[in-house]
Amino acid sequence: MTNIVAVITGSTRGIGSGLAREFLKHGHSVMISGQSQESVNRAISSLSDFAPDKAKINGFPCDIRNYTEIEILWSKAIEIYGKVNIWINNAGVINTMRPIGELSQDDVENVPLTNLVGMMNGCMVALNGMLQQGHGQLYTFEGFGSNGSKNQGLSIYGSSKYGLRYFTKCLIEETKDSPVLVGSLSPGIVTTDLLFGAKNEVTAEQWKKMTFVYRILADEVDTVAPFLVKGVLQNKKHGAQIEWLTRRKAFLRFIKHFLFKKRKVLPGLE
Repeated sequence: MTNIVAVITGSTRGIGSGLAREFLKHGHSVMISGQSQESVNRAISSLSDFAPDKAKINGFPCDIRNYTEIEILWSKAIEIYGKVNIWINNAGVINTMRPIGELSQDDVENVPLTNLVGMMNGCMVALNGMLQQGHGQLYTFEGFGSNGSKNQGLSIYGSSKYGLRYFTKCLIEETKDSPVLVGSLSPGIVTTDLLFGAKNEVTAEQWKKMTFVYRILADEVDTVAPFLVKGVLQNKKHGAQIEWLTRRKAFLRFIKHFLFKKRKVLPGLE
């Protein structure tokens, strides 16, 4: 695929920024998005080293909880590039790591509003635009809880991702006879601010238990992003799940950890 235009929500930092970087390294055009113009400007400045042609990287602030703002993001991409080949709903937030009874009302409302409703908004806007142009690839972004996994402190986040998978399955079914490919991206455990933000919200003993798993299963953005972008660029299948940390891979990592050689500890998990 050549001359690709990708729009990535929540791409001013973390895995979203990593995805944008990989598309640029492949020579494609990217429209990044964050909640503020300042964050967008910083991201463009940081990513510009990977775009010899500065016209290939643009950005626009967008609160995905607001349907109208997502419509504007789509329109800006069309205005600049004339098309959108790939739309990735990456933007998301996590709740404070507390038991359900101790969660704030902001957690209860903002996390699903961002991770679930915001994702739905992005899918609706991108789908309508792609149907109008006659082509496109649309992806949702899975996370902890998508497969039903449970963990104390991640009840709201996990619920939003569980709902995201259900919605994605429905969207895949409804668009199976359309010119739009719909799928999902599953990054596994990635060492971003989203992951490290929990350190100050849990006890030292809880963080010790969490980092035990992270040391075995977590990966850096620079490891995961190239895999996901390559999978997207090569995908020709409707309903594809492009998954980095498969069950088999996770199982083998635990086996290697206990029976053979321990992995090199990633920065921040020392």
